[in-house]
Parts: sequence; C-alpha cells; structure tokens
Amino acid sequence: MDLNQWSEENVEFMFEEIKKKLRMATGGSIKASNMKQDAYEDLKDLYDMVVSKDKFSISEIDAITSELGKLRKA
Repeated sequence: MDLNQWSEENVEFMFEEIKKKLRMATGGSIKASNMKQDAYEDLKDLYDMVVSKDKFSISEIDAITSELGKLRKA
C-alpha cells in the first residue's frame, strides 16, 4: 500500500490505524468520505506521527482528535 498517494482506501486505512493506536472508542465520525482531499498530506503527517509513538498523554490525544476534526469537510 502506497500511502503517499490519495485514495479513499488509504484514508480509511490511516483513520483506522490512528483510531486503534489512540484506542478511540468512538470513531464513527471519522470516515474517509468526510475528509477533504487537499488535506491528505496533513493526514499522512498526523498518521506518521501517531504510528511512531508508543504512548500518548491525554492532551496529545485531545490535540490529535482536534486535528482530525479540522481535516473533515465542512
């Protein structure tokens, strides 16, 4: 899977991995179809950061969740 190229499958994969890593119980509002295509690079950067860490503080989880919300279509 080449995550450097936008595709709905890649977006879905990254969202799922971020949700797993953060142990997000409610991720229903995070869907590939809700993401702005021009924000893909930002999502990829966020994904890379999340998968590179083992633990997250509450404030980090809040910040990541906030960033995910900003990537959604208006």
